[in-house]
Amino acid sequence: MSEQNTHRVVRNDEEQYSIWWNDRDLPAGWTAEGFTGSQDECLAHIETVWTDMRPASLRRRMAEQAAA
Repeated sequence: MSEQNTHRVVRNDEEQYSIWWNDRDLPAGWTAEGFTGSQDECLAHIETVWTDMRPASLRRRMAEQAAA
């Protein structure tokens, strides 16, 4: 495997991001987000797309409280 394509960006149900090796099965609860590249490229992509670090369930709960 080339050094340029060793990782992929993954996301869980809480919309939290991480990176995982391309040649390994994904851990339970994580899905491929669609971006692959070097470790540095994947981390840079996550920095761009993951703008709210709060878990999705917390964001929903806070939105419900604000609407009430």
